[in-house]
Amino acid sequence: MGVIQRFKDIMAANVNALLDKAEDPEKMIDQYCRDMQKELGNVKAETAAVMAQEARARRELDECIQEAAKMQSYAEKAVMAGNDDDARQFLMKKKSLTEKQTSLQQAYDLAASNAQKMKQMHDKLVSDISQLNAKRDAIKAKVAVAKAQQKVNQMGSSLNGANDAMSAFGRMEEKANRMLDEANAMAELNASGSDDIDDLAAKYDAAPSSQVDDDLAALKAKLGK
Repeated sequence: MGVIQRFKDIMAANVNALLDKAEDPEKMIDQYCRDMQKELGNVKAETAAVMAQEARARRELDECIQEAAKMQSYAEKAVMAGNDDDARQFLMKKKSLTEKQTSLQQAYDLAASNAQKMKQMHDKLVSDISQLNAKRDAIKAKVAVAKAQQKVNQMGSSLNGANDAMSAFGRMEEKANRMLDEANAMAELNASGSDDIDDLAAKYDAAPSSQVDDDLAALKAKLGK
């Protein structure tokens, strides 16, 4: 039965070692399942050996019982034939076999108990491995979802960067518009000032022409024209 404790120790050591270097849950659970399958093979071999021992003990016990029954039958036949000495020898042999039967019964009971425990251990291990395989699939599914979520998060970070870039371009566009508006306003102001000066200059530029016209009119009046 030492295989049971040995199995527990190996499993505990494997689990602790895997947890210490659990960088990838998928690889960890796969390795753990492989270790469990390997130990299942050891348990199967031990179980088969214990069951074989049980069968051997059962066979030896049955042979002893049959032999004792045979000695009883021979003793009865010897008595019927009037051969008490022969009957006595058969009964002595039966007594020896009966004592052996007690020892064989104890050996068989122990072997049967061990075989029963090993079969229970084997069946439980098979069940545990089946559950682990199911959990392995669930863990792998969760890891796949987690990796997908990480990619989504990374894409979200990239989009945030794009949003920042769009915001920066928006600010630059706003600044460009403001600069353009200021330039247009300045041009309008410049244009407005130039027109006023030109108009004012034109007023004085026209004055000489008006004086010439007045002089011409006076001259015509003097000459009677």
